[in-house]
Amino acid sequence: MATQLWAAALVIVATLIGSVGPILLKKGAGRFSLNFFSQFKNRALIGGVFFYVISSLIFIPALRGGELSVLYPLVSVSYIWVSLLSVKFLNEKMGALKWVGILCIIIGVSMIGLGS
Repeated sequence: MATQLWAAALVIVATLIGSVGPILLKKGAGRFSLNFFSQFKNRALIGGVFFYVISSLIFIPALRGGELSVLYPLVSVSYIWVSLLSVKFLNEKMGALKWVGILCIIIGVSMIGLGS
């Protein structure tokens, strides 16, 4: 089964939506406690879980449109989104090694895409 372009695009959309999850989880971690019921008031934590779930729900139909060995490596694009969103929303810094890592992810995903 050849991987359809729409399936790859859907995975990329899922990674972008899913990348909001860790940003919100990081924000919610500051108010995290072991009291289970107090976490229902932690909007950032709930939002992070919500974005992970939505991302997974988008990813599932994409699996019907192609090979898992091609689509799943595209999930690594979420590391790129998280790095960029961390700079924007968490005021984190991007050093040279992080940029090299992003370049490696791009090259690796491209090679998998070209090889299928």
